[in-house]
Amino acid sequence: MAKTLAKKKKGGNKSNQPPSVSECVSMATQQFLDDMGTTPPDNLHKIILSEAERSLIATVLSNTEDNQSKAAEILGITRATLRNRMARYKL
Repeated sequence: MAKTLAKKKKGGNKSNQPPSVSECVSMATQQFLDDMGTTPPDNLHKIILSEAERSLIATVLSNTEDNQSKAAEILGITRATLRNRMARYKL
């Protein structure tokens, strides 16, 4: 996985490659701000980080067939922290 990410970063984003994580976050943030119009968002940082973290945890859990030990190892967090985040995001 790390090699794939490094390869994509090194090679740049060509039309046949999916956008990088950074590009996805930028596009989603811009869409969120566009949708808000002239209303300034409150706690944008918290909103974006919690949405990203929830999606990250859900994706890794799915990839590990809900094996919390494996998911925690991949995420670089303890299983207790993973369980707390799962409860927080109702996963």
